[in-house]
Amino acid sequence: MSEVQNVSRRDFLKLVGVSGSGLVLATTLGSSSLVYAAESQGNELNLFVSVEPDGTVNIVCHRSEMGQGIRTSLPQVVADEMEADWNKVKVIQGLADAAYGSQNTDGSRSVRRFYQVMREMGASARLMLEQAAAKTWQVAADKVKAENGFVRNLVSGEKLSFGQLSSIAATFDLPAKEQIKLKDSNEFRYIGKDIPIVDMRDIQTGKTVYGQDTQIEGMLYACIARSPVVGASVKSFDEEAAKAVKGVVGVWQLPDAQKPFVFRPLSGVAVVAENSWAAMEGRKHLNIQWSEAENQRHNSRHYLAELKGRLPSKGEVVRQRGNAYRALETADKIIEAEYTVPYLAHAPMEPPAATAVYKDGMVEVWACAQTPQSTQTNVAQALGLDPEKVKVNVTLLGGGFGRKSKPDFSVEAALLAKQFGKPVKLFWSREDDLQHCYYHAISAQRFEVGINSSGDVTSWVQRTSFPSISWTFTGTTDIPSNSELSLGFGDLPFNIPNLSLEKHKATAHARIGWIRSVSNIQHAFALGSFVDELATHSKKTPHEMWLELIGPDRIVDPTADGFDYQNYGESPEVFPIDTKRLKQVLNTVVEKSGANEQTEANEGWGICVHRSFVTYVAVAAKVKVVNGKVSILELHSAIDAGTVVNPDRVRSQQEGSMIFGSSIALMGEITFDKGQVEQSNYHDYPVMRMGQCPKIETYIIESDAVPGGVGEPGTPPVAPAIVNAIFHASGKRIRDLPINKHLAV
Repeated sequence: MSEVQNVSRRDFLKLVGVSGSGLVLATTLGSSSLVYAAESQGNELNLFVSVEPDGTVNIVCHRSEMGQGIRTSLPQVVADEMEADWNKVKVIQGLADAAYGSQNTDGSRSVRRFYQVMREMGASARLMLEQAAAKTWQVAADKVKAENGFVRNLVSGEKLSFGQLSSIAATFDLPAKEQIKLKDSNEFRYIGKDIPIVDMRDIQTGKTVYGQDTQIEGMLYACIARSPVVGASVKSFDEEAAKAVKGVVGVWQLPDAQKPFVFRPLSGVAVVAENSWAAMEGRKHLNIQWSEAENQRHNSRHYLAELKGRLPSKGEVVRQRGNAYRALETADKIIEAEYTVPYLAHAPMEPPAATAVYKDGMVEVWACAQTPQSTQTNVAQALGLDPEKVKVNVTLLGGGFGRKSKPDFSVEAALLAKQFGKPVKLFWSREDDLQHCYYHAISAQRFEVGINSSGDVTSWVQRTSFPSISWTFTGTTDIPSNSELSLGFGDLPFNIPNLSLEKHKATAHARIGWIRSVSNIQHAFALGSFVDELATHSKKTPHEMWLELIGPDRIVDPTADGFDYQNYGESPEVFPIDTKRLKQVLNTVVEKSGANEQTEANEGWGICVHRSFVTYVAVAAKVKVVNGKVSILELHSAIDAGTVVNPDRVRSQQEGSMIFGSSIALMGEITFDKGQVEQSNYHDYPVMRMGQCPKIETYIIESDAVPGGVGEPGTPPVAPAIVNAIFHASGKRIRDLPINKHLAV
């Protein structure tokens, strides 16, 4: 478990820049300190608490805030166990530092990985403050009790504030693990309560600082013309024409990008100017000539047809039970279907941005970074520095969705700051972001399922094909990894006697990266849509079909069928695939939404349930289809994420997931021709507008299980629920996203 240390104030200040004096605590965290961590992160993680003489409690948040409320939720846990007065809590954003271990704010891991340790840290601080009070009053330790920023003498009724006790508490040895006592859940003051995010007031008044807002005295502005085809390099450009634009300070060619691309900048030419407008105008005059590249013949429409063309043949088996092919031969009916999902982009409201200063062999970066340590490492590598020579300040993020966990934009800023000897703000336009993204993989899936005369499923063959994220890191991988297949494919929770899950090869032609929910997007879309089709063929309601396929309450173990299941990096003992919880969210959303009830003409309900990021989510969608146009009328979701720290943030994340998933379903599509992205902005890569947004309801299942993920699990069931609703409203089956290729939206 965690080892709590009383660290020096100098070290604390070095990490987080907190002023004042008093009690300073640190908790050393590794995977061993998390009872449910499945594997080592390879680093220790230090989270700090300090108490100022005036009673202010400083709590460091080492994760990045992008609207999900992590700067509230993690400190909320510490404050509760500590018995701090929330009105006196100050949240400090942690810098990039190896002492923290992984700071990657992705994978819906922040609360689920640090809930237990944050509780221990708060409880340790509470115990030390109580010991300080007992010493002051010369009473036994069991005669004092911390309460809302004070310690009360249970005999006399006197109180001392945390601020008054902090200097005394700082002289004590920190309590051993066995001395720490965590609260019972019925004693929680903040955990499980709706608490507004700590940044809300600044957001409302425009005082927050995002990556694009960073201002450094004397800084220059830069934008980059990047290779339109991944792998292409610069042949020539007109430097003088660009420099002739008023305000342009200089032009610089970036190093040519080589496979594997990882997080290094693409090949390109930067224009640096006194203001952003001059930089953009200068870029227009570069007249760059690009070299040929192996991906310049890539056409996404042809490529998708190629992926689908492989699916009728047997692929490499990743999970197998019984004899699926023999059972297919004896089935009374065989149902076949194929589904596709196009390339997708993150399209956050704030495109990537980073500001850098290079001086005396050191770099300081301000960036809207989801992964500050990866930013630190990659900047150091690009500039040939030791990581400790790179300081990374994390701003607020105007959306992330996984894009800002790739620090290529921070590397660009640092390279330019060194080259020009002045602070440089590197900004991406919306067009830059959409056309030079790390894209969600284009994909195709096929089902061949046998049904007997009673309508029972006896055999299940499922195949998937999509370019792997691993290619971005290796430059050679041409088949999905087990970690990707663990996202809604190999972890199929169905009680079917004969099963064959197979993968096909797919060569990557663009930088493939993770997007909110990752491979669960295509796997849940295909699976959720196909279950609805099976229900129709079996003359059952979709609800009945789901329950039948899921089967009795049990724990599903994909490894028993030979699959190397990754389980989101978590222990299967602590985070099993529990069909009881899966069915509970499904039953809840059907009951609460009325999805089994009769609808008006041209209206229909669709449902889907999916487990991802060790959390269970079911979605019910109600749509109306009239004259070839679909409108989403209602979206309902039920979520079982175990113990919930801040229900308000869970509801907010679910609402965001409904909108994100609806955008993907209705309009999400990136296409390539001649190796280049054809979309450029929200006009041709639209996201859901207010007028399209339906009524959204969220139902949180109460649970005392360990916390699961929240940010991503809501997205995967949305698209299948919507297309299923379209079928029940109009009789039209949509197997290829987005919906606007088939209906007006």
